[in-house]
Amino acid sequence: MVQPHISPAASTGLHFKSVCVAGLKPGPSVIITGAVHGNETCGTQAIHRVLEDIAQKRLSIVSGMVTFVPITNPLAYARHERAGDRNLNRNLYPVAQPADFEDHVANWLCPLLARHEVLLDLHSTRAQNPAFAMLGPENNTGILQPFKHFEKERALAKRLGVHRFVDGWLSTYAKGVERRVSDTVPSGNRANALNTDPRYGVGTTEYMRSAGGYAITLECGAHDDPASPEVGYRAILNTLAFLGITSSPPPQPVEKYEALRMVEVHDKNNVGDAFSRAWASFDRLSKGDLIGTRHDGTRLLAEDEGCILFPDAKAEPGNEWFYLTKTVVEI
Repeated sequence: MVQPHISPAASTGLHFKSVCVAGLKPGPSVIITGAVHGNETCGTQAIHRVLEDIAQKRLSIVSGMVTFVPITNPLAYARHERAGDRNLNRNLYPVAQPADFEDHVANWLCPLLARHEVLLDLHSTRAQNPAFAMLGPENNTGILQPFKHFEKERALAKRLGVHRFVDGWLSTYAKGVERRVSDTVPSGNRANALNTDPRYGVGTTEYMRSAGGYAITLECGAHDDPASPEVGYRAILNTLAFLGITSSPPPQPVEKYEALRMVEVHDKNNVGDAFSRAWASFDRLSKGDLIGTRHDGTRLLAEDEGCILFPDAKAEPGNEWFYLTKTVVEI
């Protein structure tokens, strides 16, 4: 019998924990996750605050079911780093033979996600950005990301309390994978091998949609911003009220917002690749703006008006360097 691989971290006392609270009446099933990335603790703080509200009877779960996962990746959380062995939120699916700690997380988390209808995944960013939500595709029956809950997902997003929304995540990743497959020289490094996996880009929300549910990633603000846990806390309360899981008045939808669509991802190819300036997410781009220069002198120019997203000057070669978005009329 072949014994499953256990990474060294799995034998150090780490464990997985979720807390489920169910109401007396039937209703939707929701899961709230924090610390998918270990240095993004605003979700953990927000979840603990809501659990305390429930324990102290300041908040009542009256219908349906809500499952809280304060610390999704305990290894990354213990290290206070983005990842344990690798980025959990890029290749999330069950595996028969776990090769790293995040594979063990996936084998526990994926079945848990699949038992729910709705996911709210709480994150934060390194840069000082206002909170925003990452959304899924429009309804479709395509191969990449078939989906049928567009209206429900958008309705919930507009009740989270944020005013900026971004979609186009997985289709943009697919383009990035195609480029990596054609351009990348095999290095033997597992992380780089994962970057060329056709499933690369599937994280918590993408897996939830593939299991038949709908999901939102909420970037609550900067890692160290004391307001970020508050954003997460209010989003949880708004989600539970809107779905009727608590008896609190349902929140009203935001009427003024910015909607962006990711259209392109560019990887860093060489340590000599450099930005033309210190870009920040949502900095505006005009057609022809110089974004950066490759180590061989190739200039990367904005092909259209839009914004830059997640620029990472410290990215390792073979990993995402920056994304480009365009403005859309509505989500």
